[in-house]
Amino acid sequence: MSRRIVLGSAALVLCGSAAAHTGTGLAGGFAPGFAHPFTGFDHLLAMVAVGLWGAFLGPPLLQVLPVVFPGMMVGGAILAMLGVPVPPVEIGIAVSVLVLGVCIALRFESPVWLATAIVACFGIFHGYAHGKELPSAADPIGYSAGFVLATGLLHVTGIGLGCWSDRPGGAALIRGVGGIIGALGVWFSYAAIMS
Repeated sequence: MSRRIVLGSAALVLCGSAAAHTGTGLAGGFAPGFAHPFTGFDHLLAMVAVGLWGAFLGPPLLQVLPVVFPGMMVGGAILAMLGVPVPPVEIGIAVSVLVLGVCIALRFESPVWLATAIVACFGIFHGYAHGKELPSAADPIGYSAGFVLATGLLHVTGIGLGCWSDRPGGAALIRGVGGIIGALGVWFSYAAIMS
């Protein structure tokens, strides 16, 4: 199992950075929107990490974080469409992977307000990146619906992974996954700063 994690992590590190946020001129529609979160490892890892951290923190954050993130993504998308400036978006997305991974690796037992604020802030960055692209989509409503559904499924995947923490050795495995996510966040941050 650990060999697979190491090989998978190496493959992620060697791939290009922030692939989900390059280019404009989206095809639009539900299917491309649904597929989009799976095309960038930064987004994918952040979504899984939100669910995984929520599973670790338990109720009410188990339910709150996977709702707050997509809600704030919508807010971020609206800010982008209105042209409201925000700090460098790709750096914010990369840092989201880093911080969420570290929170999982360190088993950071955040108070509800702080975990919600962290996830909400990162949701704005992820939403903003896609909001810049939405006006060029052929069907922005369908695209958004597919995108939000896929994001929710990635949160559920993280929650499912979090269920392993109750098994023997599961907590250490989850912390290791958090460490790998955090390490990839370092890589994404470096790539975003250097680009």
